[in-house]
Amino acid sequence: MSKLDSKIPAGPLKDKWKNHKDHMNLVAPNNRDKIDIIVVGTGLAGGSAAATLAEQGYNVKAFCYQDSPRRAHSIAAQGGINAAKNYQGDGDSTYRLFYDTIKGGDYRAREANVYRLAEVSANIIDQCVAQGVPFGREYGGQLDNRSFGGVQVKRTFYAKGQTGQQLLLGAYSAMSRQIGKGRIKMYNRHEMMELVIVDGKARGIIARNLVTGEIERHSAHAVVIASGGYGNVYFLSTNAMGSNVSAAWKIHKKGAYFANPCYVQIHPTCIPVHGTQQSKLTLMSESLRNSGRIWVPKKIEDSVAIREGKLRPENIKEEDRDYYLERRYPAFGNLVPRDVASRAGKERCDAGYGIENNDTKEGVYLDFSTEIMKKGKEAAIEKHIHNPTEQQIYDLGKAWVEEKYGNLFVMYEKITADDPYKTPMKIYPAVHYTMGGVWVDYNLQSTIPGCFVIGEANFSDHGANRLGASALMQGLADGYFVLPYTIADYLSADIRTGAIPTNSGEFDQAEKDIKDKIQFFLNNKGTHSVDYFHKKLGHIMWNKVGMGRTPEGLKEAIAEIAQVKKEFWADVKVPGDADGMNTELEKAFRVADFIELGQLMAIDALHRNESCGGHFREDHATPEGEAERDDVNFKYVAAWEYQNDDITTEVLHKEDLIYENIEVKARSYK
Repeated sequence: MSKLDSKIPAGPLKDKWKNHKDHMNLVAPNNRDKIDIIVVGTGLAGGSAAATLAEQGYNVKAFCYQDSPRRAHSIAAQGGINAAKNYQGDGDSTYRLFYDTIKGGDYRAREANVYRLAEVSANIIDQCVAQGVPFGREYGGQLDNRSFGGVQVKRTFYAKGQTGQQLLLGAYSAMSRQIGKGRIKMYNRHEMMELVIVDGKARGIIARNLVTGEIERHSAHAVVIASGGYGNVYFLSTNAMGSNVSAAWKIHKKGAYFANPCYVQIHPTCIPVHGTQQSKLTLMSESLRNSGRIWVPKKIEDSVAIREGKLRPENIKEEDRDYYLERRYPAFGNLVPRDVASRAGKERCDAGYGIENNDTKEGVYLDFSTEIMKKGKEAAIEKHIHNPTEQQIYDLGKAWVEEKYGNLFVMYEKITADDPYKTPMKIYPAVHYTMGGVWVDYNLQSTIPGCFVIGEANFSDHGANRLGASALMQGLADGYFVLPYTIADYLSADIRTGAIPTNSGEFDQAEKDIKDKIQFFLNNKGTHSVDYFHKKLGHIMWNKVGMGRTPEGLKEAIAEIAQVKKEFWADVKVPGDADGMNTELEKAFRVADFIELGQLMAIDALHRNESCGGHFREDHATPEGEAERDDVNFKYVAAWEYQNDDITTEVLHKEDLIYENIEVKARSYK
């Protein structure tokens, strides 16, 4: 009998959320100021949750390690946010968004959660418009939509190439209003170091002031973790360099199960790695795949000539270009899901057709010349320009592309010194998003009572692969429209509890454990920096737990990470002291967590003897090189329970995935 209770409501799928809300316990408005809630992380999920809970009347303490919530990594999201409003009249619906998300996740997501996400998606757009988010609009004033990968409708709302920034500013404005009212106490430059459990319930955290070094105790009736994903376990990723797994990993070690850690999304449109000393990768928005065509040369000698600087891509004739996504997946073309596009690019580069002159010769082209000329011709007709010249067509088409994606093109040119209007962008897959995370039930509560997890930090909505523009949707759905209901049901039993004291033995022990670890790091007489070990871990993860995985490679990774862990604790050097800002000390705690998580990711990937979504086992592939699922033996969520410092002893719990409203079948985008 599994210990997991997903608490999925009974009844028809389309009625589950409504009926569930109708029968929840409530906290009356006059009692909400008796309740304290801690929110860790203030990106889109945490920021929207903090603002909404405070507006409802709860006392909220919000923590972020950045100097402002405006610096949360959500700001980096570029392309858009999905919602089933069907403004384009092209057949979209709540069910279609639900179906696309389940299929995109390769039938490894929980049906009830995904339908709820699709159901509340339309509310998000209305909320954000009311906040003043400047979504793109059509000529008539109606909100405009883009297409994104894995779908055949236009449902992605956008604000040029800075959608995440604009949505985050909306959530931050809502937060700021509540900060001004005193309902949110904001703790900038603070990092959660430990979860405190009292009588079996999450009742607070230990935090470190990153400026002064002070260790602080904070209590609450519930703790919400909204700290994002764990992509930086690979060292190089599209994540902000400060993004980490520590909050989620701390609660895992206190009893919260960690689900599907092997499900990592490799995004197909990242600027390729330049060299071995690089510390950060840059993403080019998936929205560009609406207008760009992805290709490599058909002739391997042309790829070699490009890498050697003897040939320019503009000079390769159309018939000598391999638009491999259009060739392999004619129904979806360049808009196949991210995992499919990424593997296809890797396959071409592995075959020797890569065009980037880096250590691995990995890179493909994202070309806008076709779209520029197409839109230029349309604009010429619209402007009644008869017999336009090629230059006129180009100028008009460039203006259209610039209006849609201008800031992305400027960013690319600043990084690479190439003009993407004339020279195709160079792209290659890179780690971007993590579908795995803390296991939560339908109420977004972890296996620790009173500890809720929202946004990318939980596992619940994306299965084995996230569709583009669904991260912002999930974060805001959780924060604005789901958690405020479900957490009230839990907190209704705490109206008479009173303030949670911080002078208990549980807080004493948690603070002591953190201070002891700080002293260990500062007094350890090691010889290597934290980054030295992080890079070693990242190298193992990318090569053996990356886009292509084998049983042999995963077993090697598990053993090699164990050795990295041993060397880290014996030989890490952390300069500075505890009383004040110490970024190396911050990184030491985070990398210690990444090392343990990396090993669990490899263990999870080894146990899952199938390919699905972002988890591609080379020993489980179809003759055409596509992912080969095993629905008989692996149609479940793998939730891992922490035992001790030896990660190989973690215990697996399974939540069976039951699909009553869709047919589970092989995923095809051909």
